[in-house]
Amino acid sequence: MEETAKGPHVTCDGCTTSSKLDFDFSMAFQPIYDAVAGRVWGYEALVRGLSGEGAFQVLSRVAPEQKYRFDQDCRVKAIELASRLFPADEDLVLSINFMPNAVYEPAACLRATLLAAKRCSFPTSSIMFEFTENEEVSDAAHLTNIITEYRKHGFTTAIDDFGAGHAGLGLLVDFQPDLIKIDMKLIRGIDTSPARQAVVAGIVGIAKELDITVLAEGIETEAEFRILQEAGIRLFQGYWFAKPAYEALPQIQSVPVSDATAVA
Repeated sequence: MEETAKGPHVTCDGCTTSSKLDFDFSMAFQPIYDAVAGRVWGYEALVRGLSGEGAFQVLSRVAPEQKYRFDQDCRVKAIELASRLFPADEDLVLSINFMPNAVYEPAACLRATLLAAKRCSFPTSSIMFEFTENEEVSDAAHLTNIITEYRKHGFTTAIDDFGAGHAGLGLLVDFQPDLIKIDMKLIRGIDTSPARQAVVAGIVGIAKELDITVLAEGIETEAEFRILQEAGIRLFQGYWFAKPAYEALPQIQSVPVSDATAVA
């Protein structure tokens, strides 16, 4: 920690040693549907190449020494685009993915995010940071420090791909995020799978006890949506509702009949 004229100034290794990116990228947005309110709850920002290349192609270009810079640039890009695309009169959440292993010192690593939000007049209370279970985090205490720091600034926190990663339910023992996104592998064909229904019911029950919101992702059919709605899940995301749109906010394509008037 360095001292400045205004007091202690927190720094981290990534801030000074990470290499700049040698390529550019942008974002696509996919809606998150609130089945209770019958409206779009928010949008997830998904990294894309400038010609629409998928996340895998973009991520494959990120060298290890660029991971910190890429993580920071993704946050800024998502906020800048959302500030232009989100209607001013709607209360929407911007969901941004982050890589825990790219965060060295939480307070320092948030500096660019906070500056971007301030510059774009985008409220931090409208930003949700989600990290994937598929990225193994060996230091649970470090992850807890990240979540704690983010909450200080009003950010919502979420676990993505819940149920298909390294730690599973163990993550909820170490800390409790605001939201968990049930992985699509547990969702696919759930309407005809008693085993999947039992596992999801268990997750929903645990989340309720811990006061954690549940989102089901990867919805591809109305049958999947209906069984999950009956299980008590409120938030949904997937191709059945809308595919991601490059630098745009796609309209909900499939709306349950009972909810159609609420979304129109």
